Amino acid sequence: MGRSSSPPGLDGDGNENGKNNAINNNSDTNNNNNDQGFYSIRDRFPFKRNPGHSRDRIKQYSLLERPLVRNRARFNRKGLLHFPFRGIYLFYFLIFFSVFAFAVASMVMQSSITAMLFRQGGERSWRRSIREGLRFGSSLKFMPAGISRLLAEGGGLDPMRSTDRIGLRGPRLALVLGNMKKNSQSLMLVTVVKSLQRLGYVFKIYALDSGEARGMWENLSAQFSFFGPEQFGHIDWSMFEGVIADSLEAKEAISSLMQEPFDTVPLIWIVQEDTLAKRLPVYEEKGLQHLVLNWKTAFTRANVILFPDFTLPMLYSMLDTGNFHVIPGSPVDVWGAESYSKTHEKQQLRKDNGFSMDDMVVLVVGSSFFYDELSWDYAVALQTIGPLLQRYTRRNDAGGSFKFIFLSGNSTDGYNDALQQVASRLGLPQGSVRHYGLDGDTNGVILMADIVLYGSSQEEQGFPPLIIRAMTFGIPVITPDFPIIKKYVVDGAHCVFFPKHDPDALLRAFSLLISNGRLSKFAETVASSGRLLAKNILASECITGYASLLVNLLYFPSDVLLPGPVSELQQASWEWNLFRKEIEHSNFDTSVDSSVVYTVEEELTKHIIDTSKNWTELQDQDALTGQDLDLVTEIENFEDYERLEMEEINERTERHLGVWDEIYRNARKSEKLRFEANERDEGELERTGQPVCIYEIYSGAGAWPFLHHGSLYRGLSLSRRARRLTSDDVDAVGRLPLLNSTYYRDLLCEVGGMFSIANRVDSIHKRPWIGFQSWQAAGRK
Repeated sequence: MGRSSSPPGLDGDGNENGKNNAINNNSDTNNNNNDQGFYSIRDRFPFKRNPGHSRDRIKQYSLLERPLVRNRARFNRKGLLHFPFRGIYLFYFLIFFSVFAFAVASMVMQSSITAMLFRQGGERSWRRSIREGLRFGSSLKFMPAGISRLLAEGGGLDPMRSTDRIGLRGPRLALVLGNMKKNSQSLMLVTVVKSLQRLGYVFKIYALDSGEARGMWENLSAQFSFFGPEQFGHIDWSMFEGVIADSLEAKEAISSLMQEPFDTVPLIWIVQEDTLAKRLPVYEEKGLQHLVLNWKTAFTRANVILFPDFTLPMLYSMLDTGNFHVIPGSPVDVWGAESYSKTHEKQQLRKDNGFSMDDMVVLVVGSSFFYDELSWDYAVALQTIGPLLQRYTRRNDAGGSFKFIFLSGNSTDGYNDALQQVASRLGLPQGSVRHYGLDGDTNGVILMADIVLYGSSQEEQGFPPLIIRAMTFGIPVITPDFPIIKKYVVDGAHCVFFPKHDPDALLRAFSLLISNGRLSKFAETVASSGRLLAKNILASECITGYASLLVNLLYFPSDVLLPGPVSELQQASWEWNLFRKEIEHSNFDTSVDSSVVYTVEEELTKHIIDTSKNWTELQDQDALTGQDLDLVTEIENFEDYERLEMEEINERTERHLGVWDEIYRNARKSEKLRFEANERDEGELERTGQPVCIYEIYSGAGAWPFLHHGSLYRGLSLSRRARRLTSDDVDAVGRLPLLNSTYYRDLLCEVGGMFSIANRVDSIHKRPWIGFQSWQAAGRK
């Protein structure tokens, strides 16, 4: 058959294996007539059966076991596996393997640097959860969704401007001020309000509290009034085309906008504080989900939650319901830098931190979203600026030296030790690299620097705020040529660009700013022009962003004049002239602490603390003893004796039944306790004999404070759920089932209430005259 075979082996009885197998198992022989028993034909290795084994054990071998035996036999014969590459193929394979090994080694080294930076400090879970979903080199972006996308893609008022329109008044807006402090937030709002007034908007300002900025707001040609918690429910918000709340402090006022008929008024809620964002992870960790739900409900009411930068939406992502929107631009960084520079000097800051005036201090900052971490941004930055560090830290020009500072994370997390380890591996001099945390004096660290290097690999959506502060301090900036930065600044005029991940280009850019160990004339020119630009760098975009938002969000009825086109706005700067005195004579605190966050937290957690305390006290009490039970029985017997004695005394005493009016009043009170539907009260009795009854039409609980009380008026509710329980209001839906349909109720509005009374009018109205009045008649007095 062309197949060589080995001599047959003998079993323990001296028989040949193949023959013996055929005799003992004839059926196996028929089914496997090509099988040569236990011979390995392909490998030419006979199987040596253990003489001590029985024939039954031989029969149990299966064909599935043979390939394993043959493979092992082939390995034993050749000693190693067959290698398929020969000659030139082997050469190409070795080249490919070398390149692959180099790439893997580079990734391992990069990961080791990053791991060494991370190892020293603990990551916060709420930031770690976001970053774990990112790949190396990727970036975070706020993607518009829901109403934010509609606002970004809105067409504006161009179609309405092309039609004939007769307007009687300008669009009205309500502005709710949580506080009246003179700070950067007020500066931004004043600038925006004045620009919107030029477009035709009419403002009415409601302030929760008085403050230093009261005179400034009163001079804006707008109606101004104070209101507290007792007035929240007495404002007719429906007279406005929209409402703007300036901070989290306005949360209590927003609660009045959650009830009908005010729940459809467009609401824009500006959130510039991060106080609540810091507390949300604490609520989640402690299981205070009712606090998160409370804030999420408030955020859901707003049509737009407006943020001044792209970092805050990510921090508030737990409360996102699709209504987050970003209009970049705020003078907070410029305000903070100018206020700080009025009270601090660079020389004293350097002395306090151990730097001399001859030292060339270079500050390295990174992505704003990873400010509290030593992220991979700094691992990449170290790789990019490694040649720069090695070249300049070993120089000693004119008695000074180069010092590199990394600003990130917290000062107590051991990041400085991690950076020192990296510096020692790179062979840098001792003390040439230092770390400062953002929990310290950030403005002081920036002010004492000579050059600021933006070393992040993350392409941010907004202009980096630390770069704005550095430019405001008059410090030259070196930054990668990111599109968002190139949009506002010019290379060589306001800062110096270099291509990302290009160490040679970074060295060339750095050398332009250095001359004989000092800042060059070119660096001073760049710093001066950058400072002028930073003062109003995002003002124009912020103002036009608000104008476009209102145009795309608000509804303008036919009797309202359309606002002017956004293109008419020429304002490109903040209203600094109104706040110059405050900047020169006050210290500015960049943290905006919102008291309402802690107030709500205390109110909603107080009952939990009281409940746990009472439960602890109950657990500490001892169980009832037999003596306690005897005492309770004795008290019950004594109370029964007293009750029987009082009943006998009352039966023997004469009682005055009282006048008829008192008896009738008591009977009416007892009937009210039965919760009979639409039970008429004393007002109906007072209307007996009246020639007229005026029905006040309303459609929600928010209108209750505006309704009249007395014999002349009676409520007419367009919603069954919104009727007053203590009055004899008429249910318009019950009298006219057509109003059950939302379409017809919105189409007929208050006229639908009139139709409900007209339907079988004799069953409810038995007076010669009838009148109808909207609840808004009293609300707009």
